[in-house]
Amino acid sequence: MKYLVMVQGTQADYEAMRGKGSEHSPAWSEREIQTMYAFMSAINDDLSETGEMLDGQGLAEPAKIRHVSRGADGKAVITDGPYSETKELLCGYWVLECESLERVTEIAERIAQCPQPAGAPEYPVVIRPILDGAGDI
Repeated sequence: MKYLVMVQGTQADYEAMRGKGSEHSPAWSEREIQTMYAFMSAINDDLSETGEMLDGQGLAEPAKIRHVSRGADGKAVITDGPYSETKELLCGYWVLECESLERVTEIAERIAQCPQPAGAPEYPVVIRPILDGAGDI
């Protein structure tokens, strides 16, 4: 079964990783950033070795997001970021192929242990099975 494993964050979290802390997220030091990257790289390496990792990427900050929707007149309505600091958005993901929900949950538990500064917000790691075709819809 394939799974999408997602981590979330806010614009304030991206700013904090650039050393600009706020009431929402404390500033990260360069050492803390490098520790986080090393932790995530070790997970990626392990998942690549087991053959479970199909893809994984970090995503640009919410300020670089563009939403495209359809207005009442049927024309595109385009909204650029930045968006509210408290709005959690997808900030990174893995596409994994695992033998079971239990196995992907073990991986998510490991991801949730990612080191971060004291007082940084904690977000859940979200697991979504990827449907094969229309699946159970």
